Amino acid sequence: MAVNSFREDEYMENTDKKKILSRLLSYLLDYKLAIAGVLVCMGITVGISLVNPLLIEEAIDHYIAQSDFKGLIALGIFALALNVLFIILVKVRMYSMSVISNKILLKIRQDLYEHIQTLSFSFFDSRPTGKILARIIGDVNSLKDVLTNMVTTLIPEFITVIGVVVIMMIKDWRLALASLSTIPIMIAGIFLVQKISHKRWQIYRKKSSNLNAYVHEDIAGMNVVQSFGAEDETKEIFENLTDEHRNAFVDAVIFADMFGPVIDFCWGIGAMMLYLVGIRFLGFEKVSVGLLVAFGSYINMFWNPIMNLSNFYNNLVTNLTAAERIFDILDTEPDITDAKDVEELPEVKGEVTFSHVGFTYDRGTPAETKVLEDVNFVVKPGETIALVGPTGAGKTTIVNLISRFYDIEQGKILIDGYDLTKVSMNSLRRQMGVMTQDNFIFHGTVKDNILYGKLDATNEEVIAAAKAVNAHDFIMKMEKGYDTELKEHGAGLSIGQRQLIAFARTMVSMPKILILDEATSSIDTHTEILVQRGIEALLAGRTSFVIAHRLSTIQNADRIFVIDKGGILEQGSPAELMEKKGAYYKLYMAQFAELG
Repeated sequence: MAVNSFREDEYMENTDKKKILSRLLSYLLDYKLAIAGVLVCMGITVGISLVNPLLIEEAIDHYIAQSDFKGLIALGIFALALNVLFIILVKVRMYSMSVISNKILLKIRQDLYEHIQTLSFSFFDSRPTGKILARIIGDVNSLKDVLTNMVTTLIPEFITVIGVVVIMMIKDWRLALASLSTIPIMIAGIFLVQKISHKRWQIYRKKSSNLNAYVHEDIAGMNVVQSFGAEDETKEIFENLTDEHRNAFVDAVIFADMFGPVIDFCWGIGAMMLYLVGIRFLGFEKVSVGLLVAFGSYINMFWNPIMNLSNFYNNLVTNLTAAERIFDILDTEPDITDAKDVEELPEVKGEVTFSHVGFTYDRGTPAETKVLEDVNFVVKPGETIALVGPTGAGKTTIVNLISRFYDIEQGKILIDGYDLTKVSMNSLRRQMGVMTQDNFIFHGTVKDNILYGKLDATNEEVIAAAKAVNAHDFIMKMEKGYDTELKEHGAGLSIGQRQLIAFARTMVSMPKILILDEATSSIDTHTEILVQRGIEALLAGRTSFVIAHRLSTIQNADRIFVIDKGGILEQGSPAELMEKKGAYYKLYMAQFAELG
């Protein structure tokens, strides 16, 4: 998959809006009982709103016309009681739907987050982190009003419109037809506006995602920006992105705001037609004052919900693009999954076999890159294998394939004779320990960070792991020892200290297979001497793969694989390879010359 940067709009396939809406509604079905209560409240409030004009008609045509003030007062008290109940029930339904919608948002966000964690490296390789965050945070938040209004606006307003039309037709079909004569104009206008508006809201969401991606990237790399004095350049990029974001929003809003004028125009013409037909063509002998006043209320009761429904529709069009983006990720199938008939990988000894393995990055795209072709080797349990070679040769790819972060396209990878594609990923990865040159330090205590290697480790195991990699002494010198709070990315710690904590994290997991990918490249010579002792203890009795550019650090390896040109150029012990005076000898001598 080609990399999508903050400079590019994300590609989105055209989706069926009805299916998107149906999927959103499906989340409401988990709260059937609560929504049933809300519907009861709405049914009563809609009934009260429909009765109010009839009470006005009754008051004018009977009680006021006949000077029956006692009956008028009784009717007024009854109407007051009804409308107090109306207010209470409206508050109840609003509160209930707010609770339901927030629970649904929590579920959608949780579903999205959990699904993202199942996706393979290729998904994260193909887009900036900021664009993923935009969907988890911004797009999910955008759905709150849609979910709430689906019940509190769509259903009651639709029922109100139907009820008003039925009552108006019963009372006087001629006045009803006159009042509703502009509906075809309204339908045509709304259809045209939404079609244009939806496309522009899609563009707006993409621009928001671009801006979010850039801000995340810029803040994460602020030390580089300030180091090279690139503030003016980043400011210019930010301004361009915010301009695009603003222009996309304005462009979308211009069309979205056309919903209101269309409704207002049809409302005004409809009211004019009511009084024109009622007074000019029918006359007061056929239309009483009370009936005309009631119809005036009903026409307002018709167009008010229509206005609310159009606002809901506008809100739906605005935020449906957010739902599309959310479901786009939820519908993204993981590239790497457990097969249906997988078995649990038992505790392994650590034999690793590559049989005719081939692998290509971005397969089927213009960026396709063949990295490995027909790679074969067998590593015995407890062996330490060093992988060396030029950048991009495939060293990291080999260890990533062992961890099954990517799936091979040809051949087989076996651990103790078990095909990796036929065992569960969890049972595989919990027996592996991976260390890189850029290990992430989470915001939390030192102990919390070490426990990532084994969540149920005891305090004694944590301390023992730290001691094994010579991290214990510097940890105890910190303010609260193992309970010291660390900042995100380990800010305030030296590179060496971050690496030592990461080593302790790997050590506590006691892996059967260990992968060290440039794990000591960021550590100074003094710290490396301390860590090297810990590494020796860690490597003992474990199958280990060590990637290192500094060849002096792998002289104790059992075998060295020189990786280049899609495979293993040569392999052997350090002494054997030096005697051959082949590729490894040239690398070693070139590095030795540089140091000299």
